[in-house]
Amino acid sequence: MSADISPSAFFKAASHAFSETIGSRPARPELVALLCAQAFDSFTQNVALQATGAPALACQGECAACCRLRVVATAPEIFLLARFISVNAAAFRERGIMLRKRIAAADQAVGGLSEQQRLTAQHACPLIEGELCLAYKIRPLACRGHAAFDKALCLAAVRGEAVEAPISTPHLVVRSLVQNAMMAALRRAGLAWGLYEVNRALNCALSAPNALEQWISGEDPLTNARIPDFDLIEAAAILDAAATA
Repeated sequence: MSADISPSAFFKAASHAFSETIGSRPARPELVALLCAQAFDSFTQNVALQATGAPALACQGECAACCRLRVVATAPEIFLLARFISVNAAAFRERGIMLRKRIAAADQAVGGLSEQQRLTAQHACPLIEGELCLAYKIRPLACRGHAAFDKALCLAAVRGEAVEAPISTPHLVVRSLVQNAMMAALRRAGLAWGLYEVNRALNCALSAPNALEQWISGEDPLTNARIPDFDLIEAAAILDAAATA
């Protein structure tokens, strides 16, 4: 998103681009990877432009402080992660990492918690091994958009201390624009387009072998993982308003 394009114009252009991708791969499993690659590339390229001149980030991919927060994601991001976990299950088992069991346990422990409850629980994401994310290269937009400038303050905030941890506004804004643009395109295509709690959604996707096919056909196999504070009707109105602004 260059300096001469407004957020509204960027949203419309990005949403149109996502619609073109969906139209090029209707009802095909590879659509998930294509949409996610497009979303992640758009985020990376545009956040670099918007963050020009900003202080250096403390986040360098080797800190799991924010990985105790509630993470929400779109269906394509969930199915991309589920595919990664399934394909690499044997390799992880050889390392003693039982990801499927971890995800089921995380779902049971924190899958239905609110943001504040999740922070209080201090339950690490099941994809974290040591301080590293096992799926870092395909982490959701929500993870990419949470970028801190001060590691110590970020750690303190995650522990629940009454401190203000400075977060990059360009990362938050670009994440929101890209995510909303993809959701708008999914909605126009008749695909489930809500936001889902990652642990519960992954458990749903991994427990149903045909979940991806159901989603591609217009069903929502991740319904049980929808976050309760995301109102589909209200969100639809906001997306419609953005599309006509």
